Amino acid sequence: MKFLGIDLGWQRGASGLCCLTLSSAGLHLSALTCGADHGQVLAWIDAQVADGAPALVAVDAPTLIPNATGMRLPDRLAHRYFGRYDAGCYPANQGRPFAVPLGQFSAALEARGFRHAPDLVPQQPGRYQVELFPHPATVHLFRLQRILKYKKGRLAERRGELIKLRQYQLTTFPQLIPTLALGEADLPQIPATGKALKAVEDQLDSLTCAYAGAHWWWWGRDRNWVLGDVTTGFIVVPAPYADQVMPLDPDNPAA
Repeated sequence: MKFLGIDLGWQRGASGLCCLTLSSAGLHLSALTCGADHGQVLAWIDAQVADGAPALVAVDAPTLIPNATGMRLPDRLAHRYFGRYDAGCYPANQGRPFAVPLGQFSAALEARGFRHAPDLVPQQPGRYQVELFPHPATVHLFRLQRILKYKKGRLAERRGELIKLRQYQLTTFPQLIPTLALGEADLPQIPATGKALKAVEDQLDSLTCAYAGAHWWWWGRDRNWVLGDVTTGFIVVPAPYADQVMPLDPDNPAA
């Protein structure tokens, strides 16, 4: 079973790409790179999991956008549960310019057999696609009090936060279940220039997506939240640890 993390460029620009492969020893990093456009991303996916091989594709982008205007249910729920951590997500609707290309990308995955999976039988091989949002995932997986702010701000500040993200990935993923063994040489160093920094940011986000996708497949709803469903769009988020406060029930939007 493989787990592909895609930090997808919503309209144009590069996408971060990560492939984790599961063996009897746990997860290991098979690939970490970038794709220039959606066509290259799909070609990369085909190369990683050819001939109908089982895999889960975890995409950092709204893949189901049923609403004509306003915000999707999963977007509202993300703000409800993660706004306190500065981890609310960007609202998506069919009027946004990114809606058509993202819908086409998701449809291309469906044509390859990757079904939307707001529910699945844990550890059952298959071809699945889910929407992942890295910031909420890192809040729970890394026990953060606020997000790591490597997306905006001055270059030096962004770089410092990205260094923290890389370190959390190196130290935390090997301790979780499923385990992902990582060493310093597996992840790129954090550069000091803007364009190169963005490329590494995309790759590290794709790693978070790939791991969170593996966490969803391994545990299902026992240790994951699902914000929304296939009719509203949905975002999968690793659940907080048992000793963390769970503020609301993500399966009950009216709570």
